[in-house]
Amino acid sequence: MTDLWAWVTDKLKENWSPEQISGVHAGISHMSIYRYIWRDKRQGGTLWQCLRRKGKPYRQRLTAETRGRINDRVSIHERPCIVEERSRIGDWEADTVIGQHHKQAIVTLVERKTGLLKMKRVGHKTAQQVSEAMIELLAPVRLQVKTITSDNGKEFAQHKKVKQKLFSPFFFADAYASWQRGTNENTNGLIREYLPKGCDFRQVSDNEIQDIENKLNNRPRKRLGLKRLCRRSIILISVALGVLI
Repeated sequence: MTDLWAWVTDKLKENWSPEQISGVHAGISHMSIYRYIWRDKRQGGTLWQCLRRKGKPYRQRLTAETRGRINDRVSIHERPCIVEERSRIGDWEADTVIGQHHKQAIVTLVERKTGLLKMKRVGHKTAQQVSEAMIELLAPVRLQVKTITSDNGKEFAQHKKVKQKLFSPFFFADAYASWQRGTNENTNGLIREYLPKGCDFRQVSDNEIQDIENKLNNRPRKRLGLKRLCRRSIILISVALGVLI
């Protein structure tokens, strides 16, 4: 039993949630893990700090996104209904995670069905740099990219360039409707566990960013029956897209 709790402790320190841990190891419930965490806290331990929300209740974040007039934007309401079903691979959500003083940003792309994450740092959150990063990340699978959806940030103003290079329709969510891009919003929250607000991305190496991407893609996913993405879904994606990702 000691070995089991040592393993649980290791997974908590890797930022796995109690639900993810119990989903992989059927011999322990997530409630038992929570009790273990709070018992550790009462004894002066720090395992509770490994929880994503540090034990705090969740509050929906309602923040204004960087707005700007984007020409020829196509509304999410014109997007094929099948995208909402998550029944196919190839529908992506795009966003950016901002560094200290807006000096740098990380472009994030998340595939809706599997939750596969792709990340790339850009020096500035400009439309040109963001569009080039998106094209670079998805170029290996451009013939199978079915849709891309983003918010209304000015960094996505070159959406037509992305559309032309990737042969994919590009849609924009409604203003102040972050839930319409819930897959990416949730993933960005996970990224913030490693790169908290105020982090200077200039001090983070490309290898560290790749390591974060790998760790998040290696977490068990509820939508996949708490199986790890890298063990199951990357194989599915590779087969569906006809490439090795």
